[in-house]
Amino acid sequence: MIDPTPAHPWQAVGLSRNLRKKPLPVLVDGRPVVLFRDEAGNARALHDRCPHRHAPLSGGKVVAGEIECPYHGWRFQGSGALSALPCHLGDLPKIGVPAFAVHEEEGILFLARKPGPPPYAFLASGPETIAMRLENRVRSTVLDVAENILDATHTHFTHKGLLRGLGSRRYRVQVSVTAGPGWVEAVYEGEPRQEGLVSKLLEGQRGKGVARFLAPGIAELEFWGKNKLNLSTTFHLRQESPETVHGIAILAGPRQHGLGYVKAALLRPFFQVALRQDQDILEASSRNAAAFDRPAPVVGPLDVLRLAIADILEGRIPSFAGTTVSHVMEL
Repeated sequence: MIDPTPAHPWQAVGLSRNLRKKPLPVLVDGRPVVLFRDEAGNARALHDRCPHRHAPLSGGKVVAGEIECPYHGWRFQGSGALSALPCHLGDLPKIGVPAFAVHEEEGILFLARKPGPPPYAFLASGPETIAMRLENRVRSTVLDVAENILDATHTHFTHKGLLRGLGSRRYRVQVSVTAGPGWVEAVYEGEPRQEGLVSKLLEGQRGKGVARFLAPGIAELEFWGKNKLNLSTTFHLRQESPETVHGIAILAGPRQHGLGYVKAALLRPFFQVALRQDQDILEASSRNAAAFDRPAPVVGPLDVLRLAIADILEGRIPSFAGTTVSHVMEL
């Protein structure tokens, strides 16, 4: 099991390909942060606020690897230290902007309050892997989005015909759920394939499926054949603002001597459709809950991961940690 709780958890805030010559504004815990690249090409991140008159630094430009404020031209290094104050004569005052630790891994930009162990990117990362990266936002909560990703039963309806529900056939599935500090995992066995278009076209025979949640906000699915991983999907989720969840999705699978590229090209449009379907139902549910003063949702007998995910997000160890909880359902 991956260690999901490093001393200083990283948050995935964007894709490396989107950080080029211009500053990139993002929200972290509801507050603006600006990313830019220094002269060596390293990603840097500061609070997106000039301490002089509170102008957003992201509205300025990058000059010699430093961020320049658009209001009075104050310039700051990647460390946050003031490096230039136009029209001023003499020594620079010791003024700075709070900085974040930045790490780039597998084409993803990660931020942390302090440096720590390298972040976890996705399960199948490596030279023999093909990976696609997508970025998305949805009006919801991390709890609801993570459970939606990892929930098997909604696929018969929200993704009918695409992931499951193409036919009426159901399989009796054994689900084993285990948990520990900062993680919970469900293993699904007994479904030879999903009865949906994507599985029929691309997956082949299935050995097992795995649904996993890792702190601080990683939802991950694995689809295994008899003895090898066919596909993994990893979602880095964070509550960007009180209303919005930002997500970075990574689909990864084996190269298979080039066949993997063909599968990836076929899978991408299907995956984008599925993302849109999930976004629509999550946002409709969020709006409807607000109309009824946001009552607590009912936790049903098939919601095998929700309570554990809620515990992890609140910093608690899931109540059944150290044991295995078994369920049987039809999928």
